[in-house]
Amino acid sequence: QVRLVESGGGLVQDGGSTGLSCAASAVSETRFYVNSMGWYRRAPGKQRELVATISRDGIPKYADFVKGRFAITRDSAKKAVFLQLNSLDLADAAVYYCNAAVSVYTDISTIPPRTRNIELWGQGALVTVSS
Repeated sequence: QVRLVESGGGLVQDGGSTGLSCAASAVSETRFYVNSMGWYRRAPGKQRELVATISRDGIPKYADFVKGRFAITRDSAKKAVFLQLNSLDLADAAVYYCNAAVSVYTDISTIPPRTRNIELWGQGALVTVSS
């Protein structure tokens, strides 16, 4: 099985910065690779919304509300994705969730190896913005 583990976030002052990290790992001998990765958030009383994504080739895309304040990066060797959040305001307070599209090898004896595609979510990281 494969899982995503997040870290970072916490309490930040209005206008401040923080960072989020997320790494994919296997809890057994499962072999896998990570395709696109991204970050979503859910503010209290609101639906989950996309914040940013990054392709396997490292091409980022951002939601309009980011307005150049956030930066998504990835370390493909470590199967990790990061989100740097700058110029935070009260509206950015939310639980931030890491997301990844993962291909798990199910049969490596075939050519090409067979894989199964799954979507994973992290446990969530709380970002609180104080005025």
